[in-house]
Amino acid sequence: MAELYIRVAEDENEEPMEIPSEDDGTVLLSTVAAQFPGACGLRYRNPVSQCMRGVRLVEGILHAPENDWGSLVYVVNYPKDNKRKMDEMDAASAVKMKRSIEKTSDLIILGLPWKTSEQDLKDYFATFGEVIMVQVKRDVKTGNSKGFGFVRFTEYETQSKVISQRHMIDGRWCDCKLPNSKAGPDEPMRSRKIFVGRCTEDITTDELRQFFMQYGEVTDVFIPKPFRAFAFVTFADDQVASALCGEDLIIKGVSVHISNAEPKHNNSRHLFFPSNFLERSPSLAVMFDQTQHQYPSSHV
Repeated sequence: MAELYIRVAEDENEEPMEIPSEDDGTVLLSTVAAQFPGACGLRYRNPVSQCMRGVRLVEGILHAPENDWGSLVYVVNYPKDNKRKMDEMDAASAVKMKRSIEKTSDLIILGLPWKTSEQDLKDYFATFGEVIMVQVKRDVKTGNSKGFGFVRFTEYETQSKVISQRHMIDGRWCDCKLPNSKAGPDEPMRSRKIFVGRCTEDITTDELRQFFMQYGEVTDVFIPKPFRAFAFVTFADDQVASALCGEDLIIKGVSVHISNAEPKHNNSRHLFFPSNFLERSPSLAVMFDQTQHQYPSSHV
């Protein structure tokens, strides 16, 4: 008897995979799960009613509808909790991919010992990752070091790691950071804080902290009281905050939107709210004006 295959996909719109059936025409759930980890069943769209129907599952065995699998495409079922985790993982992967395409910049190294050479710098920073360029700034006339230099890495992740710590180079502590000129002379420092909109009241600060720690170090989480359906999360690295802006993430099965929390302006009504947020929400603007004293200064 020729082996029979049925067509299975994670979604109706995705390309299906052929899964082998048993000699009696049934399909083992374990066979499906081997290709789709976490699968708990199958469903299909009825050609007549156009409604989704579940495939009968008995003791780990899937039975063909009306004893014939036909040429239908069967869609994988997942437990709700498992599906939610997969959605969160997909969102995390999307943000990490977004960060991975960030271009690296020349980093300035401050406090270099006079004796440190470019080879010394390259040998030191090569321990963090691939180095594209190193340079020690020297006096044009004397050739002596000016006490600072530059380094550039191939990978953005390496750059972030180097910026996040101090460095002992030739017996002296040095700082490595983005030059102030990168932001432009009239631009403020980029905010490390994000605005999390569409929060539900059952989300706690600990749950937000735990969720956002997968993207980078979290230094603060703030949910206003009384509840206002939003929260603020602050990261140690402003690049993390920047990468998350514009994303829709799934937290506890709820879709939340991430916006930039603007740095301080002269008008306190725009303090760390996304652009035009208060203008589009007059009632919230009034509430905010009336309750500013409730927001600790460390959170705005």
